[in-house]
Amino acid sequence: MSRRAHPRAPWFLAVPGLVALAFLVLPLIALLLQAPWPDFLGIVSSPAAMAALRLSLITSITATALVAILGIPLAWLLARQVLPATGLLRALVLVPLLLPPVVGGVALLAALGRRGLIGQVLYQWFGIQFPFTTLGVVLAEAFVAMPFLVITMEGGFRSLDRRYEEVAATLGARSWTTLRRITLPMVAPSLVAGLVLCWARALGEFGATITFAGNFPGVTQTMPLAVYAGLETDRSVAIALSILLLAVSVTVLISLRGRYLAGRSA
Repeated sequence: MSRRAHPRAPWFLAVPGLVALAFLVLPLIALLLQAPWPDFLGIVSSPAAMAALRLSLITSITATALVAILGIPLAWLLARQVLPATGLLRALVLVPLLLPPVVGGVALLAALGRRGLIGQVLYQWFGIQFPFTTLGVVLAEAFVAMPFLVITMEGGFRSLDRRYEEVAATLGARSWTTLRRITLPMVAPSLVAGLVLCWARALGEFGATITFAGNFPGVTQTMPLAVYAGLETDRSVAIALSILLLAVSVTVLISLRGRYLAGRSA
């Protein structure tokens, strides 16, 4: 069998497309070229680097799980337009995407800080505080990452042929059974894409985290914060940690995407 020939792109699409590709790839190449390779293993295997990486993975996975538990129902409500003023609510869901991350951290402090709208009640009555704790890191990451999952899942729910759900209902299936065995499997591509985007955003979160949770090694210092701290003292350390974070992100994303595409093409 002959290989399918690649279509030829017109110049007015090829030129800006290649410029965009170079704009995205060249900084990564520069990062690799300036890496302190002789000392790389020593830097990335240091206790501080391993602690930051471990905390980043734990908090980003926890934040993604929290977003899935809360965001999937919200996406369904928006897609089915069950709530009043759905358009306004959808716009509010997009707000964390538009806010500068630092502003998101300030907003979290205003709501969940020890003197915040809800945080002061939790602290005075139950002794619970979120700022400058590991749980605060999870909340900050979930706040900035949830819109990615909600928007993606809402599109999946809206494109779903609802006749399958209606048939299941006529056959006596309960709402939970229909959601678990029909709805979610049919929107699985949107679910996978939303979870991956959510996790990647949580893993790379910086502004809201440092504002709401601080930068305390072993407690709230995730890998992006460790890169920032390294940049202030030793640029080579910041570059090495950046490459480590990049390698972890790319490895996970490529492995998930490979499995997903393999399932789709089967």
